[in-house]
Amino acid sequence: MKRSTQHLAGVLLLLTLAGCGREATPTSPSTPRSFLEGVWTGTVTIERQGEPTTSGAMTWTFEVMPGTNLQSFNVRIQSQHAFLPITATVLSQITPGNTPPARISTQGTYPSPRGCTGSLLSVGTADTRTIDADFSGVDCPSLQHQTFTGRVQLTKAGT
Repeated sequence: MKRSTQHLAGVLLLLTLAGCGREATPTSPSTPRSFLEGVWTGTVTIERQGEPTTSGAMTWTFEVMPGTNLQSFNVRIQSQHAFLPITATVLSQITPGNTPPARISTQGTYPSPRGCTGSLLSVGTADTRTIDADFSGVDCPSLQHQTFTGRVQLTKAGT
């Protein structure tokens, strides 16, 4: 019995020493990151027929859609523009790959402050620190002069 106890103690000592100096095994693989992930802030400029051109603050927050090779995103848009004070979640995609510079296309719908569902489309260029894109849409299609065009210019927050 004494020999079994010594043998067990030796095995436990070897197992303990075998783990010394090693890093812990990760519980899951690390998730790749996209240059677009995170918060982007800037300005949207909107033109409407018969109205002066106006600008307002805009924030886009990008979150990668899993399984899309870091090329598709859910985007939360928050606009403080006087004509378009909205918060909406839309979709963005970048091409031809998932590294900058990339062509960015963003589209979706939003709840209009005028009581309908509006739609927006934006196409432009996304670089490491900036997004420069057109910005157009239709707000309450049944109302007169509710189409808009313009531009959005954003900078990655914290850079």
